[in-house]
Amino acid sequence: MNIKILQIESYLAVIKNSLGSKIFNNLWAEVDGEKKDILDDGRKSCGYFTSGILLWFGLIKERHATVSGTLRDMKNSGWEEIPEPKIGAVLHWDKELGNGEINEHVGFYMGDNLAISTSAKNQMPTEHHWTYGEENGQPKRKVIAIYWHPRLNS
Repeated sequence: MNIKILQIESYLAVIKNSLGSKIFNNLWAEVDGEKKDILDDGRKSCGYFTSGILLWFGLIKERHATVSGTLRDMKNSGWEEIPEPKIGAVLHWDKELGNGEINEHVGFYMGDNLAISTSAKNQMPTEHHWTYGEENGQPKRKVIAIYWHPRLNS
């Protein structure tokens, strides 16, 4: 029997199957001597979600709790910025005020103008328009970078 794992198909299936999951909600750390959930029960989990899936498929070197750590690892692991989204690309959205803080955001482009990323409101991965829709002909949330890894070419 000859079995070949199909990388992109499996990768996309894991992203789609994450919808509604709370598996990425919590990451416990000791902060100034106190135990704390640094992801605030899924309200700050986009970096953990995205890096977790990328790590699972060997597309980065470690899991991260932050967008900046995820992006840094991606750049060091061969991810390239591309001009247009491809299905499975990582999207990096501009900073926005949410939960009383300014936050960056990352997630995955899934085609047909849809993305999957964690929702601070719903506290789980959700599917949404890749720019969160439009207002006055402009994206509600600007995508500032789109990333692709050559290993996803199949």
